[in-house]
Amino acid sequence: MRLLLVRHGETPNNVAGLLDTAVPGPGLTELGERQAAALPQAFADEDIEVLYVSTLVRTQLTAAPLAAARGLEARVRDGIREISAGDLELLPGDTAGAGLQYMRTAFAWAAGDVDLRMPGGENGTEFLARYDAVVAEAAGTGAATAALVSHGAAIRTWAAARAHNVDVPFAAGHRLANTGTVILEGSPTDGWKALSWAGATVVPAEESGPAGRALGEAG
Repeated sequence: MRLLLVRHGETPNNVAGLLDTAVPGPGLTELGERQAAALPQAFADEDIEVLYVSTLVRTQLTAAPLAAARGLEARVRDGIREISAGDLELLPGDTAGAGLQYMRTAFAWAAGDVDLRMPGGENGTEFLARYDAVVAEAAGTGAATAALVSHGAAIRTWAAARAHNVDVPFAAGHRLANTGTVILEGSPTDGWKALSWAGATVVPAEESGPAGRALGEAG
């Protein structure tokens, strides 16, 4: 299966630089609306058969133009919502302080420390299980291509944990802008390979270069 993991469009709290993960969350900015409107053309060459969104409003608004253009029903699933910030909710999400703690915790899960818990939030086992369940559901539909409109930290963490050619240094060093997309192929049984990350080809993990900085990118 071809799997498209799409970050939602810009929100007011993205602009403010805040860790914003609670349901239902804010809507989109004017730029975010334009980003959403551009998705049907951006994915013109993708034969998307099923479309999933999270329980946060911003993913549903982002997916709406694509759903309308393709005649698809966006399936709402809690499993692909953003990683809960817990006690860090609505704190500044920059590369220091809360933002650094948030992404270090998330990337620790991708590196295998799944028992580590976000302060006041979930642990890695819980996050990966819920995200895996939606991916497995999409694969179970038999669709050749599925799109999941999700969230920046969740996509980067899941991809680093599940794609054999994406490691934590790569995911930490490559932010995903609003409506940026990670494209993978594979299956829950056979595993996943990342084909592209925000439009750039993903090289094997051992060739991904030095580790990048862990960047705060909840949303």
